[in-house]
Amino acid sequence: MKLRSKAFLISTGILMLAVLGSVLAGGIFSSASPKMNVAATGAAISVAQQLPDLKITKVDSVDAAKKLVNDGTVEAALVPSDDAPTGVEILALDSVPQELVVALSSPPTVHLLDPNAMNPLLAYFAAIAFGIVFFMSAMTFGTTIAQSVVEEKQTRIVEILMSTISVRALMAGKVLGNSLLAFAQIAAIAALAALGLSVTGQGELLASFGPSIAWFVVFFVFGFVMIAALYAATASLVSRQEDVGSVTSPVMMLVMLPYILVIAFNDNPVVLSIMSYVPFSAPVGMPMRIFLGAAAWWEPLLSLVILLASTAIVIAIGARIYSNALLRTGARVKLSEALAR
Repeated sequence: MKLRSKAFLISTGILMLAVLGSVLAGGIFSSASPKMNVAATGAAISVAQQLPDLKITKVDSVDAAKKLVNDGTVEAALVPSDDAPTGVEILALDSVPQELVVALSSPPTVHLLDPNAMNPLLAYFAAIAFGIVFFMSAMTFGTTIAQSVVEEKQTRIVEILMSTISVRALMAGKVLGNSLLAFAQIAAIAALAALGLSVTGQGELLASFGPSIAWFVVFFVFGFVMIAALYAATASLVSRQEDVGSVTSPVMMLVMLPYILVIAFNDNPVVLSIMSYVPFSAPVGMPMRIFLGAAAWWEPLLSLVILLASTAIVIAIGARIYSNALLRTGARVKLSEALAR
């Protein structure tokens, strides 16, 4: 029913269009600066080919180069000159081509102190991307699970369902069904982003994002199962839709906190390291560290093991709460009573 609902299809379409739009915008902006059209002849051709961002028109003579400059076909021309220190001189019509002059100037020697340093703006956008995708998916599908549980309790449909299936099977169906939908949505977004980066010629950016996106999908699968189990368990404590927000607010905080932290502390290695090993924030923290190149090869594996163990424990506790509280209607069930055998 969720897969066929118009709201789900429309929201998924909007999210995918937003991802595709951001990828296309990045490709457009990266190629927004047009190359300077320059004519070159003789020995000046080899000099021109060493300069960046030039569209070179090769001609046979200086007179041909002057003709192209005069008629506006090219913005400037490079011709051989024995008197110039660089071996070439620039021919221009009515103004000095400053970009070409700067490109021909002898640059000073540059030593990079940290050649692998990440662009801060790119790191910030990566943090927003990982944080908001996890936050929106967990909130959307988690809320759906919670509302479904309370609706079945409120209408007493759950009593009919439990006459044919077990309580744990009912909870497993809700968690696994919504988890599959969430995973399919995330996988589609990741594939669309990778395809968009590849088609728009942003292969270098795709190479830097690729491993972190792959790990994000893996961590999301198990992280969402844990969140989904908590939503189902906490929602089973109440019998009215009006009370869903109060019982699920702690789970919402667990989902919201990683989103806030990864954006606020995307340049703080200590905070990101802690986030990458805390089960509720690992799906965001560890992919971010992988993108920044700050994680050793064994760290994602260790973090994943911790997440798997935590997910198993949360599912066991959530199943007990769900089983003990599902058939109890009326007043809100206390957590201590739901945990009792």
